[in-house]
Amino acid sequence: MLDSSSVSRPLVVEQILSVQNATAHYGRIQVLHGVTLSLRQGQLVSLIGANGAGKTTLLHMISGLIRCTGGSIFVGGRDITRSAPDERVRLGICQAPEGRQVFGPLTVEDNLLLGGYLCTAFERAECIEAIYNMFPVLADKRRAPSMTLSGGQQQMLAIGRALMGRPKILLLDEPSMGLSPLLVREVFATIEQLRAEGLSILLIEQNAEAALSIADFGYVLESGRIVLSGSGRDLVADDRIQRVYLGV
Repeated sequence: MLDSSSVSRPLVVEQILSVQNATAHYGRIQVLHGVTLSLRQGQLVSLIGANGAGKTTLLHMISGLIRCTGGSIFVGGRDITRSAPDERVRLGICQAPEGRQVFGPLTVEDNLLLGGYLCTAFERAECIEAIYNMFPVLADKRRAPSMTLSGGQQQMLAIGRALMGRPKILLLDEPSMGLSPLLVREVFATIEQLRAEGLSILLIEQNAEAALSIADFGYVLESGRIVLSGSGRDLVADDRIQRVYLGV
């Protein structure tokens, strides 16, 4: 294992998310095998791995969409292993899912309002204004059905919808999927901006180089097991990562 002390950017030490020796199953098939990882306040952690490694399953387990069959999950020191998904949202866990999954017939603004269903009217208005400032194209298309947006615009909407929940922990599942290189750069610039504003982010990505290049810390998941961890900088330079994930 590589040591996280080599992370270049100073970090606040408070641990906001801790997954400890967690397992998950689909029926009788075990998908996650004793996964342990942590996310500190204000930190960007990237999790990389091939298709089928269990990355999305891990996010769904943290969100409560699938059951943690062994081990524990803590948020801010509170055990949420058996908590329902809506309770986890109230604790500040919000997710932008793989494939964006916007509600196509609904307008851009209605999609955003759905993301802020736990907020007061004032908080929703405040959040929408901030998201429109972050993604001006969404403001221009606020009355358009979300199915008419481009893939990149739908990804912005998915991130914005998650931000409407005023998250303490933002879970991002493959935000670069299906996007052009230019849009990938824009999405990752947005992620860096959110981290700079102090948001704690767990990023799941197949684009290993892009994910690790902006990460404070990273994990490599293979066949449901964490096989390597370290600072983003050290993982990018690791021979195994370069050979398997970067094609060097």
